[in-house]
Amino acid sequence: RVFFTAIAVFAMAPRRWIPCLLVALAKGLQPSPPRRSSTVVRDASSTKELSPGEVVIMMNGLPGNMGKEVAAACLRRGMSLAEYALTGVEGASIEIASSTVTLVTAGTQEAEEAMAKMVSACDESGKTLVAIDYTVPAATVPNAELYARHGVSFVMGTTGGDRVALERSVVEGSHLAVIAPNMAKQIVAMQAAIEYAATEFPGAFSGYSLDVVESHQSTKLDTSGTAKAVVSLLSKLIDEKADDAVATKAIADIERVRDSPAQLQGAGGRLQSVPEDALKGHAYHTYGLTSSDESVRFELRHNVNGRRVYAEGTADAALFLARRVAAAKHAPPTKRLFNMIDVLKSGELG
Repeated sequence: RVFFTAIAVFAMAPRRWIPCLLVALAKGLQPSPPRRSSTVVRDASSTKELSPGEVVIMMNGLPGNMGKEVAAACLRRGMSLAEYALTGVEGASIEIASSTVTLVTAGTQEAEEAMAKMVSACDESGKTLVAIDYTVPAATVPNAELYARHGVSFVMGTTGGDRVALERSVVEGSHLAVIAPNMAKQIVAMQAAIEYAATEFPGAFSGYSLDVVESHQSTKLDTSGTAKAVVSLLSKLIDEKADDAVATKAIADIERVRDSPAQLQGAGGRLQSVPEDALKGHAYHTYGLTSSDESVRFELRHNVNGRRVYAEGTADAALFLARRVAAAKHAPPTKRLFNMIDVLKSGELG
């Protein structure tokens, strides 16, 4: 098109214009600069060259089952375990694969000294220390304050506790953290899809009622953080004007199942039956949306047996965080508080 238009212009133009037109045509035929790709730009604040072998994990929550599962996942990824770990039970040490971890009681002077020793050791060796926390709700804030005092970045997998105080300990500190109610990448991706629907189509389920049942092992003390997050989002799909009070009420109505006989029976049909070998480690959630005349019902379910899916996601989060901690040694971080959506968006997944 450019070529034929130029011929027409030359034919009608005065002779003295021709040199200028030739220059203009030459410029017009030069290849255009490459268009900027529309591909999502990944977070560039990490040091991707940091290998797993340069990361040391302080696995707090041992000898609990989740702590052991996450420790094993980190070792599989090539990270190493720190010499010490916080615990709430009495115990001298624990063997994880070929690693010996000394357990120290949280909230003691021994814990302070152990933390200082590990920070010093990692500084001397050039390695990056990251704490992973799978303890109990009441310990989240005291542990976070310990991490803040020693400048240790952490992944918080423990749900419950005072989340505002937990996040404030990071905002007011100098370290980094990944805090999320669920570390399973696949479930987090599902939550992101629900969040998109709630944002783009608020009130799409107007007039529907919501019922939620969640089942976990009997040792889980609090209502599932994932269930709380999903319920808050579903509340907006039901009522575009739903505020925090509406979400709080919906969360209070979540049915929590912790009784083994009920779990084996599927809570009277409200859940899928839990296999007997998964009673000590599972997460079964059913979210139901029913129309006002009960002629239509939608159900969203995610059923997890065991803990490995959470452990693998936690290992991803730890390596993601370690890379940003390493990068922060060279330039101030633009962000210090992350969640699992940030981990997913980074593309740094195992």
